[in-house]
Amino acid sequence: MKSSSGEHFLGLDHVRALAAFMVFSWHFIHASVGYPVPFASAPAIFPLSVFDEGHTGVSLFMTLSGYLFAKLLDGKDIHFPSFLWNRFVRLAPLMLLVLAVSGGIDVAQGAPAIEKLLFFIKGLVLPTLPNGLWSVTVEAHFYLILPLLLAAFRKSNLTAVAILAVSIATRLALYAHFGEIQSLSYWTIVGRIDQFVLGIAAFRCCGLMNGRHGAAAGVALGFFGFYWLFDSAGGFYKMPAYPSPSPIWIIMPAIEGAAYAFLIAYYDRNFTPRNRGLSWLIGLAGSYSYSIYLLHFVVVFRAASFINHNVMDLSNFYVAQARAVFCFALMIPVGYLSFRFVEQPFLKFRVRYTPSPQVVAGRLVEEQALS
Repeated sequence: MKSSSGEHFLGLDHVRALAAFMVFSWHFIHASVGYPVPFASAPAIFPLSVFDEGHTGVSLFMTLSGYLFAKLLDGKDIHFPSFLWNRFVRLAPLMLLVLAVSGGIDVAQGAPAIEKLLFFIKGLVLPTLPNGLWSVTVEAHFYLILPLLLAAFRKSNLTAVAILAVSIATRLALYAHFGEIQSLSYWTIVGRIDQFVLGIAAFRCCGLMNGRHGAAAGVALGFFGFYWLFDSAGGFYKMPAYPSPSPIWIIMPAIEGAAYAFLIAYYDRNFTPRNRGLSWLIGLAGSYSYSIYLLHFVVVFRAASFINHNVMDLSNFYVAQARAVFCFALMIPVGYLSFRFVEQPFLKFRVRYTPSPQVVAGRLVEEQALS
């Protein structure tokens, strides 16, 4: 999918598709109760732990947001109100439709309409919205501080180090006060800020990733190994319970963000995927990943339950994972229909939030004339 600037990065659509599949897989195989695949142990093929703990796909989404917006806005002046308007036009139509349907069902089942409306309004500030929309709230918080982050990075790349130090220290203090930090680390900007910032930092240093195949392999294997240990210890829900008192969540956002940021930058700098065949299909899933992400909640739990009861036993992780791939592919047409008829009609209202090439060229001529 093209941004409002007309730029399209197929490789980053691949990353979007992977993130969406990780979340889809997590819900398909486990739901939130360990059904149909129990929260029993980590898969023997240890890299697959990132799918057994597929909630980490949200971290990949957040890191990618930091990287992508740093890439789109690098060295450009931003008309911030226009930038926010474009993000609203892009995200709001499907978001409002999902909220309307979700709220309508609850009201039809007896929930007070005013209370439901107030709950949704609160969700614009606190990450409490249903169907994955809580993560859109966190993204919105990132958009509000993005100009400040970009300005700080222009002054020094050490900005990332400073922000990480402050955010980790903040989570450490909150952990000491509350006795757990998982809820804030996972659901709010308190944890997710690490991933946005590391994504920005990775783009600014992406030139260092050229040809770093050995380093990328080492980072990937190290991260997979870490997640296998995390999964083996109980993972998101069973370490030993949710919310976990484990201090690992003080640094978990930074660990995920650092690994994903490195690998995103490596993939973006070293590969130029072609828009055909399997690469095209994966890119298509990435283009519709927002639609797939929000709408999969409607079908994913029912699909897993139906297959488990009527087609085959899904209690084996590998069997369930294979079926998750098939069901995810079926979400691509759903994503297309959502984009075509719900989201795309509103994209005509987007406006330019950076200077046009002609304006930039004119500024360069003026600067050269004055120098």
